[in-house]
Amino acid sequence: MSATSPVRPVLPPDIRSRKGGVPLVVLTAYSTPVARLVDAHCDVVLVGDSVGMVIHGLPSTLGVTLEMMILHGRAVVRGAQKAMPVIDMPFGSYEEGPQQAFRNASRLMAETGAPAVKLEGGAHMAETIAFLTARGVPVMAHVGLTPQAVNTLGGYKVVGREDEAARVMADAKAVEAAGAFSVVLEKVPEGLAGRITEALSIPTIGIGAGVHCDGQVLVVDDMLGLFTEFRPKFVKRFAELGRAADEAIAAYAAEVRTRAFPAAEHSFPDAVPVKK
Repeated sequence: MSATSPVRPVLPPDIRSRKGGVPLVVLTAYSTPVARLVDAHCDVVLVGDSVGMVIHGLPSTLGVTLEMMILHGRAVVRGAQKAMPVIDMPFGSYEEGPQQAFRNASRLMAETGAPAVKLEGGAHMAETIAFLTARGVPVMAHVGLTPQAVNTLGGYKVVGREDEAARVMADAKAVEAAGAFSVVLEKVPEGLAGRITEALSIPTIGIGAGVHCDGQVLVVDDMLGLFTEFRPKFVKRFAELGRAADEAIAAYAAEVRTRAFPAAEHSFPDAVPVKK
């Protein structure tokens, strides 16, 4: 009897080799059960710092800590057998310089088992990306709207219109030259995202950047309709699980208050009859 071949996990060189091919599918996950669901259909499972807003109720990603990312990263790695886990480096864990970034990135990888990290920033982060990649830390870059810089940017706005376009293009080329294996383009005009995608040899992964990128990423709670605090224009809800959950919880509460639940089939008798 032949042995069953184990599933081969996706790794950074596999993602890089997908440039110009079948679009890459990326979703976030923050727990083992959701990671298992995502793993069945996606190429990359991103442990995003959006966990701060989606799971912990923070007003932005700025309050997310390295310890939070390690906790959720471990949970996701346990559930991802095929898709590649990538963990966001949180605000304040890499901006000080390459040495700080390496200490924290290597800790993320060592303590979670994830094979790659993601960090925000363009040309000004190129030195850090090069330092990390030269030392065995694969980096997914992130340009355009960078949520960790929301206070500097003045809000969650489209980045790359008019005189900003050249800067975003330069940022994308800089992170590629520094050794990033892919780059997220967030809230970048569709035409510019297409030009960046054509100009780079590494895959672009869009979120609010149009259809011409090499892949797409969404926050899983957004696309499932679980996170309803706000809804960005670029989010398509593929389900309304939040509404379904609300209806289910309301039904449960009503049955508890009327003693309709638990019914006999959900309870255990005092004694089990002996079969003759």
